[in-house]
Amino acid sequence: MVGVNDSAGTLASTPGFAEWSFPAEPGAVRTARTLVRDTLHDWGMDGVTDVTVLLVSELVTNSLRYASGPIGVRMYSHAGPTLLVEVSDPLPDPPRERAADPDDEGGRGLQLVACASRRWGTRRGRTGKTVWFELGLPGHPPGDDP
Repeated sequence: MVGVNDSAGTLASTPGFAEWSFPAEPGAVRTARTLVRDTLHDWGMDGVTDVTVLLVSELVTNSLRYASGPIGVRMYSHAGPTLLVEVSDPLPDPPRERAADPDDEGGRGLQLVACASRRWGTRRGRTGKTVWFELGLPGHPPGDDP
């Protein structure tokens, strides 16, 4: 069995910042969920863990479905009112929201991101794109932005 640290490269991890790179392989989603959950627990952010893990899982799954290169996940929280999470891949095309029919098994990932996050978006990079979302942290009023 492959351990969490065997299938993902930790690029950086300090209090309030973590970054990983995953190969575009089926185990990447499970590994990303585990690392995000463990990191948020270490940061004392258990109140946003479940929703963060869900949204990261959706975005990494989208990257796996369409991109063939490495998938990056970054999380930032520096004593502010929000947690910023980014998922990057080498495919330059931005994801598209679509209206899933009730019987469709997929197509709701970006709808989940849009509904569950405070803000979200995409940006192009030199070698691909990043989809990001921001979550409000418990204990910070909604208008408590920096």
